[in-house]
Amino acid sequence: MSFSLPRVLAPARTGFTATVIPRVLASTSNRLYSTTKSTFNSRDILKTPHSPDHIQTKLPSSKDLRNAKRFREFDMEGRVYAITGGARGLGLSMAEALIEAGAKVYCLDRLDSPSADFLAAQDKAEKEYGGLLEYIQIDVRDHKQVENTFAMVAAQHERLDGLIAAAGINHLQSALEYDRAALDDVMSINYNGVFNSATAAARQMFKYQGKGSILLVASMSGLIANKGMTSPVYNSSKAAVIQLARSLAMEWGRHGIRVNSLCPGHIITPMVEAVFQQNPAARATWEAENMLGRLALPEEFRGCALFALSDASSFMTGSTLLIDGGHTAW
Repeated sequence: MSFSLPRVLAPARTGFTATVIPRVLASTSNRLYSTTKSTFNSRDILKTPHSPDHIQTKLPSSKDLRNAKRFREFDMEGRVYAITGGARGLGLSMAEALIEAGAKVYCLDRLDSPSADFLAAQDKAEKEYGGLLEYIQIDVRDHKQVENTFAMVAAQHERLDGLIAAAGINHLQSALEYDRAALDDVMSINYNGVFNSATAAARQMFKYQGKGSILLVASMSGLIANKGMTSPVYNSSKAAVIQLARSLAMEWGRHGIRVNSLCPGHIITPMVEAVFQQNPAARATWEAENMLGRLALPEEFRGCALFALSDASSFMTGSTLLIDGGHTAW
């Protein structure tokens, strides 16, 4: 038996000067000591001038220690982001986090019209945060459409600061029986679509000469074979996404564009709920394989999105964030 599960198409530098003091090391049978008397004085630290980029200069003054002034490396005020597969589920939850941090977010999806969840999030974004949350219909398999959409978004603001590529689908079927049309569909969305989105986003970052952060949503299924889910092509596509993130990070790192991948565990999304409808026993199996004994909610990945897309992760690229409730740590 087989079935297709549609999923929405979804550095700071610290400057310092080190003074080297010549010394001669002598040894005895029980110690190693220096013949040069140390000139270090802990009070000198307070006199050391910091460069403008030093971490201490980023901390708010005591008079500004209000919630709005704390953790400014997470501040996304005025930044522009695109999220594929952002109409609902995981993509939408991540979009809400960026909106709350002050960003302008465009959710790109293949649905004819946004879901009720998206409309509710859009209303909240406008009324409570004064942010921008927009929906654009797109098919990530269409290379030219993807390029044009990203160019349009970036042109409106003359910048593009980041991308979350969360669009993907699953198809459960054994390898020997796998439908060739389904194989092409899964790979064209889960890999080609991610590649199209990442390169289109980077092209705009280069054009407007801005730094950026790209998060490719893979899966723990790219690292393991899931019990209770026969999906050889889906698993393979997610493994490819993990490797794609490393490769793009290598190409674009020196240009100020960071690329990382996210490997979530099982999340309660419309796609997963469809699995349970076809195979009710899968939920118990997945929960038993999880160290927390439960599945994740999309909202539990808000913090990860905020970290990966903001300056808080300025020294992270080519990395894989594995957030799976301990599923792969047994």
